[in-house]
Parts: sequence; structure tokens; C-alpha cells
Amino acid sequence: MTTRIVLFLLINFAALGIGGYFTGPGVASDWFQNFNQAPWNPPGWVFGTAWTFIMICFSFFMASLWGAPENKTAITSLFVVQWLLNVGWNVVFFHFRSTEIGLVVISLLTIVVAIFLFAYTKELKAKALLVLPYFIWLLIATSLNTYIVLNN
Repeated sequence: MTTRIVLFLLINFAALGIGGYFTGPGVASDWFQNFNQAPWNPPGWVFGTAWTFIMICFSFFMASLWGAPENKTAITSLFVVQWLLNVGWNVVFFHFRSTEIGLVVISLLTIVVAIFLFAYTKELKAKALLVLPYFIWLLIATSLNTYIVLNN
């Protein structure tokens, strides 16, 4: 189990690192700062703290889920899709500056994470709650992206 946790920590934090690379000046850029932001937009420091907590929880979730003997193909496929969408949102939204396609990407990511949450609750029981922070954060992030699309 410890090896799986370390492996998922590395993979998940690699996603954050790659996403951060493509974000570039991102949040501090004039392009982003000139948007009408949602009134519930949290301060910048919250994002790094939230993502760190989320990826730690998600790594423990995935390590537990990966230990299940069944559905390895489905679990792997969902995880890869989640990883690509997670990284892809930064690329689409900040690098290519497409808020609309970014909204599509983050909406799909939210759906994939919801599948993790609801499809494996019976199997993982209370451990499934480890994916709940990710899902809640994505609901918030999707609402922020939606606000930008609708108000700019």
C-alpha cells in the first residue's frame, strides 16, 4: 500500500507541476486579471493549498482503489482521463487562453471525478470520501470558469 501511495503522489503532483508549467504567468497575467471575476473567487494562496490537500487525499484514494482486485482496466482508464483533463485544463485555459473550451474540459473533469466518488463508494466505503475534496473543489472551479465565460 505504501508503494502505491508514493506512486500516486508522484503521478498526481506531476500533473500539478505540468499544469503549473502551462499556466505560466497565468493568474498574475493582465489577460486573467482583466476578467470580471466571480465574487466568490478565493484569494490566490487558497488554490495551492487546496490542490496540495486534494492531491494528497486523491493519492490515498487511488492507492486504496488500486488495491481492489477487480476493474483495473476501468480504474486505469478513468485515472488516465482524469489526469489528462486535469493537466489539459491549464493548457487550454491559460496557455491557449480559451475560457470556453476550458469550461468544457473542467466540466468533463468534474464528471470523471464524480464517477470516482459515486461508482466506488460501495467498494471503498469511508475511504471514498477521500475524493470528496477534489469533487467539491471542481464544483467551485467550474463555477469560477463559468462566471468568466458568462461575464467577459
